[in-house]
Amino acid sequence: MSALICGSMAYDTIMVFEDQFKNHILPDKVHILNVSFFVPHMRREFGGCAGNIAYNLKLLGGSPIPMATVGDDFGPYRNWFEQQNIALDYVKTLPGTFTPQAFITTDHDNNQITAFHPGAMSRSYENHVKDVPGVTIGMVSPDSREGMIQNAREFHEMGIPFIFDPGQAMPLFSPDDLRNFIELADYVTVNDYESSMLQKQTGWTEQEIAERVKALICTRGPQGVTIFADGNSYQIPQAQEKAIKDPTGCGDAFRAGLLFGLSKGYDWETIGRIGNLMGAIKVSYHGTQNQSFTYDEFNAEFTKQFGYSL
Repeated sequence: MSALICGSMAYDTIMVFEDQFKNHILPDKVHILNVSFFVPHMRREFGGCAGNIAYNLKLLGGSPIPMATVGDDFGPYRNWFEQQNIALDYVKTLPGTFTPQAFITTDHDNNQITAFHPGAMSRSYENHVKDVPGVTIGMVSPDSREGMIQNAREFHEMGIPFIFDPGQAMPLFSPDDLRNFIELADYVTVNDYESSMLQKQTGWTEQEIAERVKALICTRGPQGVTIFADGNSYQIPQAQEKAIKDPTGCGDAFRAGLLFGLSKGYDWETIGRIGNLMGAIKVSYHGTQNQSFTYDEFNAEFTKQFGYSL
């Protein structure tokens, strides 16, 4: 089953601040904020929501089709995905632009401060969902405002079930925009903070959002994930990680697990566990696309942690 993943493909410059942000940001002085973080460790990684989700879905044996707009500097990323045998037919290079760039600083509490340059992503509306044949499930992840609105509408018009993943793009949209996304979508996925923001913006509770879609999936960090579906609330525990090295990209790994589980028709408890294990594996590695495993290895770890096989 082919999953069309709409969103960004970006370069992530990841820096580690060897302290805690809270020791240097004074709550009563945020109106005159002027801070500098010394970051002795830095690396450049392949990232972006569409890229990360596609990479993780490929590890599971899925058939990801990333759709994004990129710049003249995309060459190294293209080579990487070609090595992974991930199709790039719908990744469009826009001359004279940069590939999106994220600059991420992480502290010792795994808090993050991110600056993002959209570059070519600002013209993501030049790609069209309706131009991609054979799609069975879709994902609308953070992208340009116009692109996300267009992608959601085209998925809906074509009758392709899709997941709405507002993520860090949520501030781009009005309350009416967000309500419209939910009405068009089949599934909504957010983290705990994003769920609170979505409820505030739409005026709907989690239960009211869930009533408008097949499922609302909310990740809650160490508390695992809550899935509201079929009139039920499924509380799914966190998977056990082998190490905690870098939280960047864990949400995207989880979303790859969602796409895989949905495409296979698994029950919600199993889908949530697949997503949680994907996130737990990711957090054990630096960067967003450095973990590697076969499907059999994943299934063996899944069986070890949850007591049954996929």
